[in-house]
Amino acid sequence: METQDEEQLKAALAELETQHRDLDDAIIAMSQAGSFTQLQLQRLKKRKLALKDEITKIRAILIPDIIA
Repeated sequence: METQDEEQLKAALAELETQHRDLDDAIIAMSQAGSFTQLQLQRLKKRKLALKDEITKIRAILIPDIIA
């Protein structure tokens, strides 16, 4: 993998992790405040899961699973 590609993946990974944390904070805040509908909460959780999947894909590219 080229260094430039690796740096771009690392930057994308950092951005996705930030978005994931922000969504987690938003979900917690909405739940505690009680100012949400179930549909809103489901959408946030679904987006959070999609972000987690993307994070996992990028990590798999950056750190390949080498079978010894």
